[in-house]
Amino acid sequence: MSAVKPGRRATAAFATFAAMLLAAVPASAATTDLGDRVEVDAVHRHLVALQRIADTHDGNRASGLPGYEASVDYVAGKLRAAGFDVTTPEFDYQAFFLDSFALDVAGAPVEGGALEYSPATPQGGITAPLTVAAIDDTPGCEATDYPADVAGSVVLVQRGSCTFAEKQLVAAELGAAGTIVYNNVEGPLNGTLGDPADARIPSAGVDLATGQRLAEQAGAQVHLDVQSRLEDITTRNVLAQTRSGRTDNVVVAGAHLDSVPEGAGINDNGSGTAGLLATAEALGGNPGAENAVRFAFWGAEESGLVGSTKYVQGLGFEQQLDIALYLNFDMIGSPNAGYFAYDGDDSDGVGAGPGPHGSGAIERDLVAALAEQGVEAEGTDFDGRSDYGEFIANGIPAGGLFTGGDGTKTEEQAAKWGGTAGQTFDPNYHTPQDDLSNVDRVALERNSKALADTIGRYAQSTAGVNGAQGRTAQRTAAAPLPRLGEHAVR
Repeated sequence: MSAVKPGRRATAAFATFAAMLLAAVPASAATTDLGDRVEVDAVHRHLVALQRIADTHDGNRASGLPGYEASVDYVAGKLRAAGFDVTTPEFDYQAFFLDSFALDVAGAPVEGGALEYSPATPQGGITAPLTVAAIDDTPGCEATDYPADVAGSVVLVQRGSCTFAEKQLVAAELGAAGTIVYNNVEGPLNGTLGDPADARIPSAGVDLATGQRLAEQAGAQVHLDVQSRLEDITTRNVLAQTRSGRTDNVVVAGAHLDSVPEGAGINDNGSGTAGLLATAEALGGNPGAENAVRFAFWGAEESGLVGSTKYVQGLGFEQQLDIALYLNFDMIGSPNAGYFAYDGDDSDGVGAGPGPHGSGAIERDLVAALAEQGVEAEGTDFDGRSDYGEFIANGIPAGGLFTGGDGTKTEEQAAKWGGTAGQTFDPNYHTPQDDLSNVDRVALERNSKALADTIGRYAQSTAGVNGAQGRTAQRTAAAPLPRLGEHAVR
């Protein structure tokens, strides 16, 4: 951050006035250099802790399981030690457990997996002919995308435009017995139907190459066997708020704390958790900033954004109004890292459209924070796959940073950021290999500093996002200017 340089001359009156203004600025203005106080070693130490928690709790930190509870205790303990007002509110949800999965087409086994919350097939599975939905700008999102003989079949649908749940719902209403969704980019498809209430028919996911091969086999016999179950789970979020600052204009910054059951989840999302936790420790629980800052560590994100959704839905309208903005940090150390900020103003013209008013300003501030480190960021769509979803749905401006998941890095991106073109940003996404050895330390440091800088800036003022002035700015606006008549200066 460059300092403001004075002009060559200043009158005594203006000098006095400037001194008054400087005296009125609290010491907490130093929150604007918060990124300088966040060290990557501190961030990495939290990742080591999360890895060890997973290693001693059946290899994962999934919500509802002991590794997640230990993660909650670790994060909450660090935040209490830093002086925050910390709570760990409980919530209930139905967790999905997959006991077995099998898929074959024309008698040949097919690599894939069940979409989370997929209903179970009868014991022994279902056998039905394969039909193929049309590929257009919204594949499988309208009834007209499906063939006339879809009833009773297992239908193959390409990923894109609408949610997995919406695709299988349209197929179910047309009488399909099951769906297979295939990826529209390289890499495996790891998806969710989002909510048990939205799940109608057994649904599987396969990668792009497999889907393209199956698309040539319309009419072949499909055998799909999904043995899944739901269990009622009680788990927790972690919420920590500073003890100073306006409570009617709160800056909320969040990261999901849970992993998938398959692994430790050190990039997804130990990285966001660790960066946010190190930032909270650097800020401290009583920074004296203009605005209160609330750090949130969400549970059950991997089960359909459950923790953040229940939290926002549990707030009254006035409590939602008290939230100035929401910042989301989900995967900030991908091993083949990209540098993305959520496209708050829809300047890319891709996917879901703009976020609520002020989201474009958040995007610009995050991009600028990375640019100060020499990194040129790109936009990424609000595609509904992380915890900003319910905030946006309730009109709260949102943004965040992301280093990429199961999308593929282009040649242009590799030339700009390094890494390997044609490979996914995180080849270990939702696998046991998402561990401490597969995190890009440079990306982790850059994003941690950028998120800290942005949080620190908003702790002082959110005027650029929602127009809310801090008390210092209000006092400045109300202070009378010195009168400079013809005899005022000698």
